[in-house]
Amino acid sequence: MPDIVIAFFALGLIAGLIKSDLKVPKATYETLSILLMLTLGLKGGMALHGETANLAISELLAVIALGFITPLSLYPLLRKFIKLPQKEAISIAAHYGSVSAGTFAVVMAMVDQSQWPLRPETTLYLVLLELPAIIIMLWLHRYLQAKTAGNEVHSSAGSILHEALTSRGVVLLCGGVVIGWIYGTSGMAPLTPMLLAGFKTLLALFLLEMGISTAKVCFPIPYKQWRLLIFAALIPFVLAWVGIGLGVALDLPSGSVLVLAGLSASASYIAAPAAIKAAIPDANIGLAMLASLGITFPINVLIGLPIYQLWIEKLLM
Repeated sequence: MPDIVIAFFALGLIAGLIKSDLKVPKATYETLSILLMLTLGLKGGMALHGETANLAISELLAVIALGFITPLSLYPLLRKFIKLPQKEAISIAAHYGSVSAGTFAVVMAMVDQSQWPLRPETTLYLVLLELPAIIIMLWLHRYLQAKTAGNEVHSSAGSILHEALTSRGVVLLCGGVVIGWIYGTSGMAPLTPMLLAGFKTLLALFLLEMGISTAKVCFPIPYKQWRLLIFAALIPFVLAWVGIGLGVALDLPSGSVLVLAGLSASASYIAAPAAIKAAIPDANIGLAMLASLGITFPINVLIGLPIYQLWIEKLLM
């Protein structure tokens, strides 16, 4: 049976489809997202406490490289086969190269439930995969703009990097990792009952709102975007195998492989929309949200993650 938190996503989705007046107040949702990202960071930092000397730098560099390669590989596919305009292709490639904190939270809950082994640095995958795609695709946008105008490309890496590194999600995740790493399990004991023990409750309420939001984005279904809809439905299963392949090549334990597969298959609907909207204001963020939140997120949460887990069981166990 799927993890209990998935039922809350399904409840929110059904409520949205039947046009119920159920809603999570915006202030509550903001609080939930802050607590969820902070808790994820703290859990990762606590796992790293005392393990810093054992970090595999080559592994982390490979994960970062994946964050750059994925969007650059998807961009020509989105341009030539999905037939999206340049700005929309850049936007959606950035969303799919980046990752979903909600999917990460769900897959971590699955790993905990299955008691699969994890590397201590696995929680860092979320941060390492969230930033590169946004940075490289914003740079590509500025490069193509300058090239079209016949101008030389002026370095704006500093401003792009600042936009990415100062986003709320990155600050909370990185800050949580540092705090958890410094204080460890004993130092975090006063916060454990609320944040860590209540992690699944936070995740359940967050997914309830995600279900409601998904229903709003998806219906009525924009059939004119059928190519994008097919892409959003199928690409997670392709990208999951990319994550599994990298995990196996790095000789990661099964839990870390599942996390890497889930993240690779996911698409951002928090950090990437904010960064793209700020840097490319005339890009159609609605299309990206339709694909990432409306199609890919529910497919991963309801169907994909259990399938990826089954694949890894057959491959590694």
